Amino acid sequence: MTVVTRFAPSPTGFLHIGGARTALFNWLFARRHGGKYLLRIEDTDRVRSTQAAIDALLDGLSWLGVTADEAPIFQFARANRHAEVAQEMIARGTAFRCYLTAEETEALRAAAHAEGRAFRSPYRSGDVPATDRPFVVRLKAPDEGEVVNEDLIQGSVRIRGRDIDDLVLLRSDGTPTYMLAVVADDHDMGITHVIRGDDHLTNAARQIVIYRAMEWTAPAFAHVPLIHGADGAKLSKRHGALGAEAYRDMGYLPEALAAYLIRLGWSPGHDDILSKEEAAAVFDLARVVKSPARLDLEKLNSVNAHFMREADDARLAALTLDYIAAHRDWCLTDAHRSALAAAVPILKQRSKTIAEIADFSFFFIRSRPFELDAAAQKAMDAPASERLARLAPRLAAQADWTAPALAAALKAFAEAEGVGLGKIGPPLRAALTGGAPAPDIGWTLEILGREETLARLTDRIGQRSS
Repeated sequence: MTVVTRFAPSPTGFLHIGGARTALFNWLFARRHGGKYLLRIEDTDRVRSTQAAIDALLDGLSWLGVTADEAPIFQFARANRHAEVAQEMIARGTAFRCYLTAEETEALRAAAHAEGRAFRSPYRSGDVPATDRPFVVRLKAPDEGEVVNEDLIQGSVRIRGRDIDDLVLLRSDGTPTYMLAVVADDHDMGITHVIRGDDHLTNAARQIVIYRAMEWTAPAFAHVPLIHGADGAKLSKRHGALGAEAYRDMGYLPEALAAYLIRLGWSPGHDDILSKEEAAAVFDLARVVKSPARLDLEKLNSVNAHFMREADDARLAALTLDYIAAHRDWCLTDAHRSALAAAVPILKQRSKTIAEIADFSFFFIRSRPFELDAAAQKAMDAPASERLARLAPRLAAQADWTAPALAAALKAFAEAEGVGLGKIGPPLRAALTGGAPAPDIGWTLEILGREETLARLTDRIGQRSS
């Protein structure tokens, strides 16, 4: 048997973070077993399923690198097939036309549930009244036996057949319901394993009944516990900040977000950070835990920092420039771009996100002259300014303008002055950065370069002396 999985989202305008993990689990399982991973867009809600929403969903999946092995299938386009299945079920006697009005249905359902039993339509015998009233097509739910779902994560889940309502399969306007469409689509797509959130756990029994009604083999089900927030509350599906693109906008790398999401609720048995390709080699549904996972941004930051250190410098520089263009009102010159490219190997070692690289780069991007923040002003007292005036010619004569050599030169200057580096570094940093975040002083000097360093020192010394 060739394993075939699918991710079947409703397009809501973004790739929800829980949906991203579901897609990853399906992709991993298919890769682990040499199978196929497919994508189905459940676009039957014609109000919300706009092209912009579909594009945003596809863009999020593409950014994460979770690419389907075939072109996506669109559920709305298969409405005729869904209706065909419903008609075949009527012919088999496993579905029927129900002529109850909405009011009659609600009254009968309320009475049945009050008595602790499932809703049963009076038309389930298949009798068709002499009427031109509109009708729906309903599943003829079983009255006997159990529906058993041997869930690959949740274990054996049993529901009595008599506890399942006579579900609507086709609405009165001929459109299919979710239950019918999902079963027909999964069957026709050859899906062998349905891996999805455990909010669908109760749907599995109802869908298994439809499979039986068509004498189709049901797929294996695996219901993954949902992701909760750090406070334990369920994440809101419609909360915009939980879209994958929001994490991209916050400066996370796609490979880092993927690696983090994979470990939310699943473990390979060790704490090593795995890429999705590495995880695919060992992914096992038996290692998915039954309790909800909790989103931990500190852990995500740690994972992202790991991938930042491993990432190509030119790529990080390009991503940082894109981030600055989108989120910062800075005017960059070609010199700034070159300085950023040269600084990335240094800045990425101390940054957790692309946003932090951008923030760390501000000290050499900001235009001269600039004001000092309160802490920087405090460091620039009169003795410090005089000391910087003596330091400037020493730096101007420095032949080797690299961080180690510059750090050694500062140490030698401090010794000559008879003070510790604590009297040199803070005022020098204040003069060069204005208080903006920056790396160690040697690296700060190397990134700024000789000319810019001396110009900034001149600005500050001149202000103190005037």
